[in-house]
Amino acid sequence: MIQQGTLFNPYFVQATIASFLLVGVAACQKNELPSAANDLEQLLQTKQCFKCDLSGAQLSKADLQGAKLNDANLSGADLSGANLSGAFLDSVDLSGANLSNVNLSLAGLAKANLSGTNLTGANFSGAFLRAANLQDAQLSNTKFNDADLNTANLDGVDLNSADFQGAMMPDGTIRK
Repeated sequence: MIQQGTLFNPYFVQATIASFLLVGVAACQKNELPSAANDLEQLLQTKQCFKCDLSGAQLSKADLQGAKLNDANLSGADLSGANLSGAFLDSVDLSGANLSNVNLSLAGLAKANLSGTNLTGANFSGAFLRAANLQDAQLSNTKFNDADLNTANLDGVDLNSADFQGAMMPDGTIRK
């Protein structure tokens, strides 16, 4: 134990112990990455990150085919041009994200929040979007061929600018 007077010792006697303790604490804190950085690293290494905070993440053109991201927060993230085909994205928050030209074919997006999301040129062919929220999403040239949108929220969406051929619509009807 360091005595009180030792901290103010002008000759730095026993100062190495105090310095070591301070440097050791600083080093431990420096090695601890913020949660979001840890989550991003985990996703890129394992393609799995349940309940992660990836809000605002830069994942443009990332290959995340088959990734498991259920319950993750990807709000405001940039996933433009990314490959998420076959990904597990149930209950994920993608509100305000950029998903332009993303491949989400055969992906599971049940109860996902895609409100206000840029989905221009995205491919949702065969995707499962039951009870998903797509309110006010931008769907220009978006493909939903054979997708399941049963009970999905499409309020404020221009349905004429997307391809819904063979898709199950929110009311349970199939588009021809």
